[in-house]
Amino acid sequence: MIRLFRRRGNRGGRGQSLVEFTMILPIFMALAMTIAEFGVAFGTNMTMVEATREGARVGAVLVDGSNGFGCPGYSGSASVDYQIIAAVQRAIESPNSGIALANVDWIKIYQSDGTGNPVAGTTSTWTVAPTLGTGQTVCGVALDFLQTGTGTWPASSRNNVLPVQSIGVSLQYRYQLFTPVFALMQMFGVHQITMNDSTVMALEP
Repeated sequence: MIRLFRRRGNRGGRGQSLVEFTMILPIFMALAMTIAEFGVAFGTNMTMVEATREGARVGAVLVDGSNGFGCPGYSGSASVDYQIIAAVQRAIESPNSGIALANVDWIKIYQSDGTGNPVAGTTSTWTVAPTLGTGQTVCGVALDFLQTGTGTWPASSRNNVLPVQSIGVSLQYRYQLFTPVFALMQMFGVHQITMNDSTVMALEP
């Protein structure tokens, strides 16, 4: 009888451990998927930061396009914004960027005021073209963006002498949630997260 009791005790212990493991496993899985989701989202945001930084840097260096610092074969004010967009696109299409072009809402180029905000009316807007890869090739990049809104700050009017103007480049992206945990958020109408990033730089002399 003692031997039988011990066997039953061992089986009961194993059963209790299995129940506890079954209860804890979903928590660990949820935690792991949450970490994965935020890891991918963080990487996507870092790509956006790099993209707007590259675009603003190109715009700050080129100024009005008269200094000859652009890509070979591209000069003049008419080429400046195209080279800015090419720099942004090159960053968001880099390997492992995590960004899907179809989810890019817009890229904006604007004159920035002293607080980093767009000066009213100066913003030009670029959106994803209906057919990708068919735009003109600029700096080795076949542009996937078209200018859909024109501001009152063309490259020809940009000033890099006192008072120096500043250029801003911003990007908006719709990040799609992908883990099952965040599928629960769809019950509350949350299907995606809208991400924004902007970089402002003074035009270089």
